[in-house]
Amino acid sequence: MSGQVITINRKKYAVGLFWQPTGAGYVARTYARTLARSVDKKLNLYTEYRAMVGLGSKRAGHRSGMDSAAAAVTDALGEYSSFLAVFQIDKLFYLVAVRNGVILEDKIFDKEEDARAEYFKLSEIPDWGALFAPSPWGMPRAVERNISDLIMRAVRAPLRPISRIGAGIISVVLVLMFVLGAMWFFREPLEQIATTSEISEINNPELAAELEKQVQEKNKELDAAFDIDKPTPPQPIVLPYEYLPDPIIRAQVCYQAMGFLMQPITGWVQTSVECGEEYANVQFVRDYGTLDDFYLMATELMPASFVQQESENSLTVRAKLPNVPTIASIDERDVETVLRAVMTAFQGIDTPADAQMVVDTLTNGVDTVYLNVVEVAAESKLVPTQFMRIFDDFGGVYMTRCAWNASSRTWNYEVIIYAK
Repeated sequence: MSGQVITINRKKYAVGLFWQPTGAGYVARTYARTLARSVDKKLNLYTEYRAMVGLGSKRAGHRSGMDSAAAAVTDALGEYSSFLAVFQIDKLFYLVAVRNGVILEDKIFDKEEDARAEYFKLSEIPDWGALFAPSPWGMPRAVERNISDLIMRAVRAPLRPISRIGAGIISVVLVLMFVLGAMWFFREPLEQIATTSEISEINNPELAAELEKQVQEKNKELDAAFDIDKPTPPQPIVLPYEYLPDPIIRAQVCYQAMGFLMQPITGWVQTSVECGEEYANVQFVRDYGTLDDFYLMATELMPASFVQQESENSLTVRAKLPNVPTIASIDERDVETVLRAVMTAFQGIDTPADAQMVVDTLTNGVDTVYLNVVEVAAESKLVPTQFMRIFDDFGGVYMTRCAWNASSRTWNYEVIIYAK
């Protein structure tokens, strides 16, 4: 099969992803990078859905921004924690198997007999919450569902590059394609401009005036046909290191927001809590409590927070982070020196860290800026305010994410440093 892509309602979805639970407290992008290195280094795209990551590859036809079909189907069938489903899409057959909220299978088949054999093998596993299959198959307990109707309002789980370098290359290629396309589109007006220059050199004034008039009328026709307006000037590129929150203040805000969300709810167990760029989130799984009890206690203990029900046994509570004053900050050293200094700092406190150099690409369609960035991921017993003190001697520091792992009682951090 040439690609692992299906089209539903004129939109392309990625299938055939390699799915793996992330575990509580893990940073999805860092985990996806580590997983790709151990499974297949050619897996260069990932998506994050609930407590899972799915790995994809451009070799399979996957593209950045393309949504996962398995995540869309799982979300649309959210009332079932376990289900086995096969959908016919034109001449293809798409199989999705979810067990206790975890995506086990995400496959597309060219041949109906292969899809049917895989479905039959999996259906022998007991206790499926629901079974879906084409009605001509005559499978016991199975009903037929149309995938086009099923995922119309499903959640988006877009693929993203595991490495930021690939995203930068894509941006440069898109800019070049835009420039070449613009030159091709306006080739005729450009040729007419050259013709106008030739007209001015004609010795016969009357003939030159007539030709120039014809060129002007032709330009007006083109403008009317293509509704050409004067191009608006591009917006200036905003450099992220010019508006960075103070590292210690942001760490304090994250720590306080996560503490605010880590409230004991009777009959519900916290599995993880994390602080992103705009929100803090905590995930609960049901032990013996009820939904009504949870909402009642959450409203009292966590006012102004937002509760999202992922399933009958899983809930996520989200709180908006307050704004933090920003400053302009960049490390004046070259990126190699910054990387070496980071590794030295972590070696000095005997703490393992995953650090690498990447290049971020920013463009407004006309201008392009390349930013040297050092990415750092580490696990530590230090709370956020203590951990960020490791970076006191660095400029351009931004903690993009931190997470608390309730089972191991450790913190996971992701930090970036902008270098010259």
